[in-house]
Amino acid sequence: MLPAALRISAAGVRSLARTRPSYSASVASRCYSHAKAETDEEFDARWVTYFSKPDLDAWELRKGMNTLIGYDLVPEPKILDSALRACRRLNDLASAIRILEAVKDKSGPHKDIYPFVIQELRPTLTELGISTPEELGIDKA
Repeated sequence: MLPAALRISAAGVRSLARTRPSYSASVASRCYSHAKAETDEEFDARWVTYFSKPDLDAWELRKGMNTLIGYDLVPEPKILDSALRACRRLNDLASAIRILEAVKDKSGPHKDIYPFVIQELRPTLTELGISTPEELGIDKA
């Protein structure tokens, strides 16, 4: 009887040993997107088209600029030209000046970017009657 009990208990112990949970390190895997990458020209064209919509309202203008400024880049002058023209269509001078202030802020320590953008936008600014923050004296704050 004792040998039979030992066989049963030994079998039980072996089955318990086999059923204990096994923990293993997870294998690192990467999920790559198979979507086509957008080129710089397509990116610029998308934003120029966005700001050129005739039915763009003030909320969409602010939303688009917040999204655009959120990217890790300084927007191209042609995108800013389109955004400034949208501000003019909406008769929103404050947003136009905020756009220029945001570009100056995004330029960061690179002091040559903002003057280049203003130089490229000068004909548009003159045509639309928009003054820069420096011309208005509000950049000293």
